[in-house]
Amino acid sequence: MIQRPEDNRETFEHIDTDTRERILTFIESMEAGNTLFLQQLEQEALDHDIPIIRTQTQSLIKFLLTLKRPAHILEVGTATGFSALFMLTYAPGKPALVTIERDEARYRKALENRQAALDAGELNDAARCEMLEGDAAEILSQMQAPEGEAGYDFIFMDAAKGQYINFLPDVLRLLAPGGLLLSDNIFKDGEILESRFAVKRRDRTIHKRMREYLTALTHNEALQTLLLQEGDGAAISIKKK
Repeated sequence: MIQRPEDNRETFEHIDTDTRERILTFIESMEAGNTLFLQQLEQEALDHDIPIIRTQTQSLIKFLLTLKRPAHILEVGTATGFSALFMLTYAPGKPALVTIERDEARYRKALENRQAALDAGELNDAARCEMLEGDAAEILSQMQAPEGEAGYDFIFMDAAKGQYINFLPDVLRLLAPGGLLLSDNIFKDGEILESRFAVKRRDRTIHKRMREYLTALTHNEALQTLLLQEGDGAAISIKKK
């Protein structure tokens, strides 16, 4: 095994929890913030305990969208529509986005939020934000690349964590060469780092499947994948051309 210098790791380990929290707070204080509409949408989701992308993940998405300038975005896991509308707000140009949600109540709320975005001028065309209701595995299996395109050039995976591995074959089929796949919440509040037997029995299947998913991403020769600590962990995968 290659012996690597441990200086950086030791330095990080010596940072106490309080200092890490202060660093995170400082980083987040540097953020420019979102539009008033998105702020209100985010607060409403938090008030109702709806899962929502964290501040660090939002910053990462803004950066990747600016870097990639996607024309077609696919999101797996709409929730109430915050992340979809967030991406359409900050992506350069006027990309088209398709998002999938299984939960009926959240799907209906997402439709309401899309209409609110249109009324507020946050979204200029409802056709740019296509919302599909149903099981993502079934919908993905029937989807094809956007007309005239090799695939979606940005895919955001933020659905049921135990299903990521099941969605992956169709997600990779739909991802264009050179496209970016961003997978959120890969560490599940740190549980993925633990032994399978150290987590609650009810969470062991999710633990196993997420471990399998990360292995599939990092060992797939068609992908180049980077795992990040931001938010609750994120994986950025590029489909090699």
